[in-house]
Amino acid sequence: MVSEPGARPGLTLAAVAVVQFMVSLDLSVVNVGLPQIAAGLGFGAVGLTWVIHAYALTFGGLLLLGGKAADRYGRKRVLLFGLGLFGLASLVGGFAQEPGHLVAARAVQGIGAAALAPAALALLTTTFPTGRARVRAFGIWSATNAAGGALGVLIGGLLTEYAGWRWVMFVNVPMAACALALAWRGVTAGPPPARSSRPDVLGAVLATAGMTLLVFGVVRTDQYPWTSPVTVTTLAVAAALLVAFVHVERTTTREPLIRLGLFANRSVVGANAYNLLVGAALAAAFYFVSLYLQRVLGTGPALTGLMFLPLALGVVAGSVLAIKLGYRLAPRTLLVIGGLLTGTGFAWFGLISPDGTFTTDVLGPSIVASVGFGLCLGPLVSIATTGVARHESGTASGLLNSSRQIGASLGLAVLGTVAHHRTGPTVTPETLNDGYALGLTLSAALLVAAVLVALTVLPRTSPPSGAVQSDDRDPLPARD
Repeated sequence: MVSEPGARPGLTLAAVAVVQFMVSLDLSVVNVGLPQIAAGLGFGAVGLTWVIHAYALTFGGLLLLGGKAADRYGRKRVLLFGLGLFGLASLVGGFAQEPGHLVAARAVQGIGAAALAPAALALLTTTFPTGRARVRAFGIWSATNAAGGALGVLIGGLLTEYAGWRWVMFVNVPMAACALALAWRGVTAGPPPARSSRPDVLGAVLATAGMTLLVFGVVRTDQYPWTSPVTVTTLAVAAALLVAFVHVERTTTREPLIRLGLFANRSVVGANAYNLLVGAALAAAFYFVSLYLQRVLGTGPALTGLMFLPLALGVVAGSVLAIKLGYRLAPRTLLVIGGLLTGTGFAWFGLISPDGTFTTDVLGPSIVASVGFGLCLGPLVSIATTGVARHESGTASGLLNSSRQIGASLGLAVLGTVAHHRTGPTVTPETLNDGYALGLTLSAALLVAAVLVALTVLPRTSPPSGAVQSDDRDPLPARD
């Protein structure tokens, strides 16, 4: 397997890095500014949550379709379309005058992200197919991915306090333009994609609706309990849609949205299960730590964002370390080490105190958890797309991104509900602290489950350099 003829790998890597930073940034950049957004546009308490969920739902729900579109219509074409849509939605959202305007813009941002994220990751996979160059490329990708998510809180806090909340939307416009220019010049169109059959539109509708409704049902448990008719009906309909999707994918005469044979590959199954659990834990932990700093310790938006800087730097450091270790250790080994470190950091976070300080309660666990998370990112993406046929790399990338976003939405909804119940009706710094501490401890438990998945599901592999470890001697089976 070789990269596309005439490709410019450096520009391709730069474009993909900017894309991933921007997409990750938008998952967290609005969080610190939510109170100012509510005051500026007149959001109610329930409606305000949709500033986050509108993006996460459309992003996670449409990623499979985005991956299929990248495979079918060409990765460069889909990447450019997604970048244009994302940048335009960000510009419109920055000028929003009503709550509905901003929620709609965030939803369109999610649609653009669902198109460009799997296309960018598939380009990275095909441009750097094997060896040390692949380890380095995925290390850079993971660093920008992690930095975007972690720095989103810092950037959002600084922009909200010193430039106004609208700039959490405007900030995407120059990044989208930069990535568009890099992709236009550095990414080759590739060979014409095969279009031997019509796309499975019904499967795309069922999968997107099922995943979106599943996340919607769980997210709304803060208003409707798990046993309420609304929640039970919503989740039942979501399950029925997903079962119907599987049936359609097995029986359709059209080109399926995702070939179910992909799930015979242990790498695909294990990596996505691991990713789902890590996404759930990370989203919840970021949320709880941000609220702990602001609502328990009384820290302002800009300073809260600044306090996330060690976490961001730790993720980047872990990603760089993963590149060096990736030449000597198998990806599965790095996932185990990184998962255990991240889980240890979250368990440490679970000891937060209402009388705590940033130095004693936040700084240490931030460093441990972030370095561990950085170790996971590159190896996870690499192993999830290894052994997948070239023409399905976009689909596999979309599936991986989807599992992260679905996990994030589900994890935040479930752990947020648990924390809310622990807090109880009397809201004080002490009760809030108890709820956040429980949520962070449960996040650590999710990381333990992810490590068990890595040990029991993922196949043993050899490191790219050929330096075989004693516990990872079997080559990865290229199942397809």
